[in-house]
Amino acid sequence: MRFVRHALLSAIAAALLLGPRASAVPAARPDQFRMRFEIYGLGGLHLLTNRTRVETSAAHYAIAMDLATRGLAGFFVNLQSHSEVRGRLVGDIALPEEYSGEVRRNGTDQRTRVDYGADGRILNHWSSSPNVRATLVSAEETRGTVDQLTAYFLVERELAHRNSCASVIPVFDGVHRYDLRFVDAPPQAMPSDIARQFSGPARVCEMSRKDIGGSTDHSDGAYSGKIWYARLGRDGRMVPVRMEFDTELGPVKGYLAELHGRNIDFRRQQ
Repeated sequence: MRFVRHALLSAIAAALLLGPRASAVPAARPDQFRMRFEIYGLGGLHLLTNRTRVETSAAHYAIAMDLATRGLAGFFVNLQSHSEVRGRLVGDIALPEEYSGEVRRNGTDQRTRVDYGADGRILNHWSSSPNVRATLVSAEETRGTVDQLTAYFLVERELAHRNSCASVIPVFDGVHRYDLRFVDAPPQAMPSDIARQFSGPARVCEMSRKDIGGSTDHSDGAYSGKIWYARLGRDGRMVPVRMEFDTELGPVKGYLAELHGRNIDFRRQQ
């Protein structure tokens, strides 16, 4: 069981990623990928749209994600959220520096923020959530954690470098403290409508979540599921193309609808 400081959790510092750099050699232009995922519930009901942007350079990364309910789903859970993280890349390790999130759920707003030190320790965290009360998170429990955006980012890097996602990633988002466990499942053939854009079979990762501490409100997030990852041909980057999760909205399925970036311009056929 490995504790990896990568992938779905963590934060990135904007100044380090986007700020000017003193160097006689011009810095290489960061790679940027924009993805759109459509998520469906029972009976094919369109529930959510997820738009994610990932930007990486040799030493930094930045991730931003916007999520919003769609159609009839909004009558049950009206949700809009924006989260982003900025951080440093040190070899295979992603070190978040600044994570923030804003969620509007059924008319109630919640904001969170987590700031990290150079060694990865949490320097400060804050939340406006009315549900953060008796259950506090200790400094010991948050040691070595990352944000949820960094966590999945780390999984993708593990897959690209080791061809395996097997890991346990400790996560703290300013409100909830939990572990994400990823286990390799047998590879599967790529769906025919996206096979031309990607190389090889899809890598399948099973995910489960174990709550450790923090808020006792369990109304958000996915607690188990599967993610199908594909490798971009010449780039080698691993990207999610399909997902199945158990959530507060029941079982859901998600599909990569669009992917735009260097050497790729993909739109899934309807």
